[in-house]
Amino acid sequence: MHSFHDLIINRRSIRSYTAEPLTPEQVQTILEAALMAPTSKNSRSWQFVCVDDRDMLTRLADCKQAGAVPVGRCALAVVVCGDPSASDAWVEDASIAATFMQLQAADLGLGSCWVQMRGRFAADGTPSEQCVAELLGIPEQYPVLCIITIGHPDEQRRPLDPAKALWEKVHIGNWRVTE
Repeated sequence: MHSFHDLIINRRSIRSYTAEPLTPEQVQTILEAALMAPTSKNSRSWQFVCVDDRDMLTRLADCKQAGAVPVGRCALAVVVCGDPSASDAWVEDASIAATFMQLQAADLGLGSCWVQMRGRFAADGTPSEQCVAELLGIPEQYPVLCIITIGHPDEQRRPLDPAKALWEKVHIGNWRVTE
């Protein structure tokens, strides 16, 4: 990418990936971005579980009734968890780290997709985060927020159009209703 603005315009959620694996260097760079993400009071309240085993990826995809297909297709899934005892802002901390991973992946020419798990359910009604935690042995005190899927894109997405930015959602000085 030429600039951060270009990165923002061109980063799109990718739900279909090639079979090409990631290099260890790519994985390290992506995880390093997450580990350098800012956190409330420098609490570093996040935890990450990296999964590249094809069978486990398929099983993780079944933890959510809809919208988890990319988990079964990616080269790497990073399960993002938090520690509520370390910070009351663990959701925000984990969200920032997840976003940093997505931006770093895009900068490397890779695709990614945020797959929400917190507050979602498997087809049998089991909470998605419980299903993921049980499959991966995640301790109960580290709730699962999301899974970030990463891989080589097997689809093309058009860049975002800055002309379609919803500027009516920006309020300067105070809240103003636009008509």
